[in-house]
Amino acid sequence: MIFQPQFNFPKRIFAISPTKYQFRYNFCGGYPYTVVMSSEFTPRVIAICGSLRDASRTRVALHEALAAAEEAGATTTLVDLRDYELPCLKAEEGEASDAKMLRETVEQADSVLLGTPNYHGSYSGALKNALDYCGRDEFEETTVGLLEVAAGDFAGSALMHLRTVSRTLRAWTLPIEVAIPDSHTLVGDTRIKDHDIAERTHRLGRALTRYAGVADYPKKCTQTPVRDTKQETTH
Repeated sequence: MIFQPQFNFPKRIFAISPTKYQFRYNFCGGYPYTVVMSSEFTPRVIAICGSLRDASRTRVALHEALAAAEEAGATTTLVDLRDYELPCLKAEEGEASDAKMLRETVEQADSVLLGTPNYHGSYSGALKNALDYCGRDEFEETTVGLLEVAAGDFAGSALMHLRTVSRTLRAWTLPIEVAIPDSHTLVGDTRIKDHDIAERTHRLGRALTRYAGVADYPKKCTQTPVRDTKQETTH
């Protein structure tokens, strides 16, 4: 038996009536619950591509993550920074012409996936500049996922740096992340060729949908939970 707590969730996200969207979360001592998502709420997931290359493997990986998010029930948008006029930020000179459009796109999203190539052990200048045009008004309490694509053997350092930035912006960063090394062999022109990395990327896309609006979840349970023995595992 799965306990279904009757919380007063924000109307834009949850409803009491059952729908096809039923996701499990661990509240109150790790007991599993079924949280019923309203059919009126369709998560908005965007991905910001930090690569400006035409044949970008980062963009290929982001497309795969967005496809998985869309299959899980989200509407998706790829924010391709090649299409935005965003010169290096100079605060005293005012905003670039597309800065407002970028901020509005981020602010309206329920989940944001930050994708970047690995440049000198960190994330790209293009992504940094785009994030500089945004702030806490756009990112605070927004669910954020992280994806990095590296040409060499080592990948992961850019994710640590982006996690720090996301925390500074008061975003909710997902624990699952994707780091792709040796991208010239593992990522093709249109898809990720490595099965395990592709599946992890799809899992990230599904998580961006599942945990969209995570800041609105209840902070604690107000009713006594009932164990779902089918979901318990032996460690």
